Amino acid sequence: MIDNLEYNSEREKLIIPEYGRHIQKMVNDAVAIEDREERNKVANAIIGVMGNLNPHLRDVPDFQHKLWDQLFIISDFRLDVDSPYPKPTREMLAERPEPLEYPQNHPKYRFYGNNIKRMIDECVSWEDGDLKDALKFTIANHMKKSYLNWNKDTVEDEVIFHHLFELSDGQINLAKWDEDLAESKNLVRTNNSSSQSHKSRSGRKHHGKGRGKKRY
Repeated sequence: MIDNLEYNSEREKLIIPEYGRHIQKMVNDAVAIEDREERNKVANAIIGVMGNLNPHLRDVPDFQHKLWDQLFIISDFRLDVDSPYPKPTREMLAERPEPLEYPQNHPKYRFYGNNIKRMIDECVSWEDGDLKDALKFTIANHMKKSYLNWNKDTVEDEVIFHHLFELSDGQINLAKWDEDLAESKNLVRTNNSSSQSHKSRSGRKHHGKGRGKKRY
């Protein structure tokens, strides 16, 4: 019995550890089968076992394709069977994916966020009218609020108008309007007032019949 003991340090390395050592041994046995028809039967049986180990993935698109790819990977690409899908290669597995492009519509003013740029582009596409003018000032006020949240200071409306003019490629110019944006204290008041309200509610003590009564 002692002679038959196996230690993980002495065993071969598992290629996909998630499937365990039994699947690895089954694949190795399938590779050693000389009869191709029998090898195909064993390979399909192994695919069935691998699928049972991951029942939560049965509804995932190309689930069977993924299983067959993993089967060839576990065999170190030595398994020669008839697969219903194109066989992967070692070179395909070693290929590095192309780097993803990070969406930076306006990296110069990152504190506004990408959604502001999308809102500006949508506003530019609208027909001129009161609704479009209202959207312009809504965007400008949101930009001012974002600027204050980032800068924690005051900002002149002319600065916001200049940024909006630049981000819209010169198609939105609010500097020619007489209307001003919302005051800074009103834009940042929401967070302060909500925190003060929370503190007052948490520190309030209710006694007897006075609970829940409104005071005027």
